[in-house]
Amino acid sequence: MSTTFQLDTATSRANPTPAPMKRLTVPQIQRRKFEGRTENPLVMLTAYTARQAQLLDPHCDLLLVGDSLGQVIYGLPSTLSVTLDMMIAHGAAVVRGSYHSVVIVDMPFGTYEASPQQAFAAASRIMAETGCAGVKLEGGQAMAETIAFLTARGIPVMAHVGLTPQAVNALGGYGARGKSQQEHEKIVADGVAVANAGAFAIVVEGVLEPIAIALTKTVEVPTIGIGASAQCDGQVLVTEDMLGMFERVPRFVKRYETIAETISNAAVRYAEEVRARAFPGVEQTYQPK
Repeated sequence: MSTTFQLDTATSRANPTPAPMKRLTVPQIQRRKFEGRTENPLVMLTAYTARQAQLLDPHCDLLLVGDSLGQVIYGLPSTLSVTLDMMIAHGAAVVRGSYHSVVIVDMPFGTYEASPQQAFAAASRIMAETGCAGVKLEGGQAMAETIAFLTARGIPVMAHVGLTPQAVNALGGYGARGKSQQEHEKIVADGVAVANAGAFAIVVEGVLEPIAIALTKTVEVPTIGIGASAQCDGQVLVTEDMLGMFERVPRFVKRYETIAETISNAAVRYAEEVRARAFPGVEQTYQPK
């Protein structure tokens, strides 16, 4: 099967071709955990553009359009300034660029916390305007009512407990959570609450490993770790961190490439050739017949 992707400019949706398999569904993701165990761990990465989605999609079970795009794409100091319009624009691009993975879009800060009704208005807009399979929101027991409200109305919800970046000001920073017994118990209780409310999966971020293991064993839905444990039912990373796009990355990130260096080296060679008038050459210019 060809691995070449083409954009269909004749339609309003630029879908990668060929499409050798049907898109995974939220129920299929849920069923990957059976009798408390996931034999084939779930693979999730972030994606923000159609081309990035094309490259990641064949290798992932889920693509997360994370509000981390605020920092990664827009250079913002945190996720707090990310808007609903930004998430919708990038979410639609990722859906257009994928055919296999379940696409989940983060709900940005301030679009769901006030009430279940506020959350439904924002989530339904995300679903309708992007074509994604579900939304993700941060928070534990405090968000259980909202999760139940959304799922009862046909909106799949991925929950997020532990270190919740949108609450960084209240948490006092990005340090690992669960260092006290009280906090340990709260994180597990948060996970149980969102699972019971109907979340189809739970991102567990930045917690001491025993907490991630305990929560994974306690809830029936899949847990997806980031700075948690290999014993979670799946893993997620910010793709740019995994690719080595930034000089500083969190402790829990493993760099699989050094793409920043590759880009910088290519720019150096390009600049040298332009200044030497070596580019463009005959191959890149149009000559008279």
